[in-house]
Amino acid sequence: MRVSTAGMSRGAPRRVLGFTLIEIVVVIALIGIVAVVAALSFSRSLSGARIEAASRDLVAALRYTRGQAIVKGQQKVLEIDLGANTYQAPGKGSVELPKDMELRLTTAEQELTGDMKGGIRFFPDGSSTGGNIAVVLGQREWKINVGWLTGEISLDRPEETR
Repeated sequence: MRVSTAGMSRGAPRRVLGFTLIEIVVVIALIGIVAVVAALSFSRSLSGARIEAASRDLVAALRYTRGQAIVKGQQKVLEIDLGANTYQAPGKGSVELPKDMELRLTTAEQELTGDMKGGIRFFPDGSSTGGNIAVVLGQREWKINVGWLTGEISLDRPEETR
């Protein structure tokens, strides 16, 4: 079988189908940029979930302490050790926050038990000495407020996570 070469000149450029090296490099670079952005977004949302969980656990410990004061008719204190990054509700074990998180405490002066230790006291009528506890991770800070008159406990989320 003979193939006719009529109409084809030897000097005419042939069109080659495929991609150039530059096109392939640009596509790989774009994929890399998208992957980095997705990884950073996932990492940020994961750290946000961790600090939220730690803050909610601390709120639960405060509410437990208040409930114990009311039920038992005795003053109860949630103790916080800023140096060890721990807190402890009455009758419960000490809870340590992850190493990359930090606790900050603002409480009544009489509730400070050392340079890096203090607590929030609840009374049998539900009231407390009041104060706030901040759970900090990098630039994120979740504040837990305890009202002194009512002992009400509220969690203030940072603006960026709402």
